[in-house]
Amino acid sequence: MTTDSGCRAGQPPLPDFPFSWDGTRVPAEVEDLRAATPVRRVRTIAGDEAWLVSSYNLCAQVLKDDRFSLKDTSAPGVPRQYALTIPPEVVNNMGNITGAGLRRAVMKALNPKSPGVMEWLRVEAHRLVDRMAADGPTADLRAAFCDPYSAGMHCRILGIPQTEAPAFLRSLDIAFMNSPCPITGAKINWDRDIARMAALLGDPATDGLMGELAALRDDPDYAHLTDEMLATVGVTMFGAGVISTSGFLAMALVYLLTHPIARDLLRDRPDLTGGGVEELLRVNLSIGDALPRLALEDVRLGDVDIREGELVLVLVEGANLDPAKFPDPHRFDIHRDNADDHLSFGGGAHYCPATALGRAHARIALEVLLDRLPDLALAVPSGQLVWRTGFMKRLPERLPVTW
Repeated sequence: MTTDSGCRAGQPPLPDFPFSWDGTRVPAEVEDLRAATPVRRVRTIAGDEAWLVSSYNLCAQVLKDDRFSLKDTSAPGVPRQYALTIPPEVVNNMGNITGAGLRRAVMKALNPKSPGVMEWLRVEAHRLVDRMAADGPTADLRAAFCDPYSAGMHCRILGIPQTEAPAFLRSLDIAFMNSPCPITGAKINWDRDIARMAALLGDPATDGLMGELAALRDDPDYAHLTDEMLATVGVTMFGAGVISTSGFLAMALVYLLTHPIARDLLRDRPDLTGGGVEELLRVNLSIGDALPRLALEDVRLGDVDIREGELVLVLVEGANLDPAKFPDPHRFDIHRDNADDHLSFGGGAHYCPATALGRAHARIALEVLLDRLPDLALAVPSGQLVWRTGFMKRLPERLPVTW
């Protein structure tokens, strides 16, 4: 017997998850759950029940165990974290890319050591700072730097004109929403973006990854690929890549601007920025929800029996700030010897394929910003930052800064 709230009679209602959208502090519930019930029932945005996993060891176990599936979280009738904003078959994007024989081309495009990528990143970072300085002395760092820097990088990787960035960017505010029910605008934007990317396949000026994919249309070994399938690669890479890199960079800057000792250290010792990025990946709160997996069979997880068909949510901030794995976890320590064990790029079969690119993107951005704007600071009290709600990433709507 259950009550209307979905909990068993006589038991307290399940906690709603996510707990908080504020990216300046770890939700109080995280440490309490990890210490007492590291595998805990919660209620998702979609209204379904799920197991929230909050300790490092158990989170890593879920991510590495093939009995927990990402692909099957999009199956019909399963408990959901939130409504899908992309076609169900696209959820397992890298799996689809591998199955279509495109993994080599995608991984080549995501390699920061590809000719010209690092130079482009540095030149573009300086160009954006030049523009900010000319318009200063205050700016919205998200709109003036983080978003265009990430979008520009992905246009270059895909080999599409930089002028395409605004058109694809405008879809992301909806595409990465967490909503209890389907969003009308999501399909409208998806169809429009697929058509736009498909048209670019036929543009002789298109090079980079999309140019390489376009050339496959003349290869009989790839006759199974449609323009829509190839366009899907471009649209998903742009969307997931931009929202991840821009979101992390914005949140890394929030952390540094609210922890001036860390900011000053990276400003005065740019040689330490690589280690600084690793610690920022560990301590920042950019992942606003959790990494979903569906149990394919009964699995014992810690002290809990997970049943086949149940939804499991990996709480990355719980794992990354677990003192059992990272002693004194809230201390920013660029010399931490296991900082790169963080789970901010996921793990197991679905470990993010763009980790090297994401690190290079953030490192160069921080080096240029802190060198060119050494007195960079928030232009408003941190308590006045407005946080986006119902979104897969924690993001300040605006990041007002001065220098």
